[in-house]
Amino acid sequence: MSALELKVPPLALTALALVPILAAGQWLQVAELPFPGHRVVSIVALVIGLTILFGAALQFRLQHTTLDPRVPAKASEFVAKGLYRFSRNPMYLGMSLVLFGVVAWRSNGVGYLVVVIFCGYLTEFQIGPEERALERVFGSEYLAYKSRVRRWI
Repeated sequence: MSALELKVPPLALTALALVPILAAGQWLQVAELPFPGHRVVSIVALVIGLTILFGAALQFRLQHTTLDPRVPAKASEFVAKGLYRFSRNPMYLGMSLVLFGVVAWRSNGVGYLVVVIFCGYLTEFQIGPEERALERVFGSEYLAYKSRVRRWI
């Protein structure tokens, strides 16, 4: 399975995850699990997710470090301020919230499962390898950061 590590760009993975989410919403109405206010929850999740995603990406740009998560060893700095004070992975959190927002609109059980699989895949094949690479590049500074800031939220 290590062949999957750092291979699929997370934005591409997000787009790929949208395919079964949208398909399930269209063709598996039997799996719909609507709850009161699910469309409001959807909009809130989308707005918060996009805000976190783009805010976190902007912080990387302001630090002049790479946004390409497939090559974490190229990072010139690790960002530990702003949104990164609360989450080591706010971009991935934002992507997950965007997917959750799309799912909540139709409130389809299959879609919720896809979001869980997406988060599991990211944790295993993207975040874990990134963290190992950042530990090698930034050493004790990154380890101290990891000890005080959660992976997701």
